[in-house]
Amino acid sequence: MDRLDHLEHLDKHLVDELAQVARETVRDELRRQTRERRRTAMLYAASGAVALYAGAALALTLGLALAIGLPDWAAALITAVVLAAVAYALRNAARPSAPTTSAAPTTPTTPTTPAEGGTGGTGGAPYPPMPPVAPGGAGAATGAPGAGTPAPGAAGARPPGPDDIDPETHHRA
Repeated sequence: MDRLDHLEHLDKHLVDELAQVARETVRDELRRQTRERRRTAMLYAASGAVALYAGAALALTLGLALAIGLPDWAAALITAVVLAAVAYALRNAARPSAPTTSAAPTTPTTPTTPAEGGTGGTGGAPYPPMPPVAPGGAGAATGAPGAGTPAPGAAGARPPGPDDIDPETHHRA
């Protein structure tokens, strides 16, 4: 029996030693990665500071060049407008939802009349368009909401009004 007790003590000691080695390995790896990231961040910060000074020198050069043929105040104003335009362009380039200059449709994409599925006015949130066929097919008895109702545009169908649509129906399942 005491031979098993001796093995149990060795197992516990081995597990503790392995856990300590694993902790030290992970800690060393994290320290190494942190050091690398810190060095990278410092280099980015330094390059940003140098770029700021380079931009200031470029703006000064532009202002002095314009001041040769213009009054000083006009050269400074033109330089400020050019810098503002560059800042605006950079801000728009950095935005993830920056509008593109592709061939976009000029007609509104949201319905504006109740017949189109909208609110009927210019204010308020528009309603989503109604599907051409009710869920489960027109006239089907599936038990789904709207099943068995005539399709929009069918005889006797009227467009849904703001009181007919419950915005909370998608929460009930």
